[in-house]
Amino acid sequence: MTVTSLLDLRFAPDHLEDGPRALSEILADTRAFDGCLGVRVVTDVTDSAHVVAVERWESLEHDDAYRAWRAGPGASGLGAYLAEPPTLTRFTDDASL
Repeated sequence: MTVTSLLDLRFAPDHLEDGPRALSEILADTRAFDGCLGVRVVTDVTDSAHVVAVERWESLEHDDAYRAWRAGPGASGLGAYLAEPPTLTRFTDDASL
C-alpha cells in the first residue's frame, strides 16, 4: 500500500534564501532512495518560510527505511536551517473513498 508523507517545515528568518536551496539538494537523495515514488514541495502562499515536502512511497516499510537512514548515516543537517523541528505526518491511500 502506498504512503504519502507530509514533512512540514518552517525555515528560520535568517535562512529564507539558503534553506530552500539546501532542501532542494537534500531532496535529490530522497528522490533517489529505494521506494520513493516522488517528492514535491509546496510553499504557503502567505508565509514563504513555511513549506511542506509531499513525499510518495511504495510502502510504509520503504518510508521507514528512509527515515532510519536519515536518522543515521544519511543525516541531512536540515535542522540548522529551520526555526523549529519539522513535523511528519504519514497517510495511506484509501481506495474505498
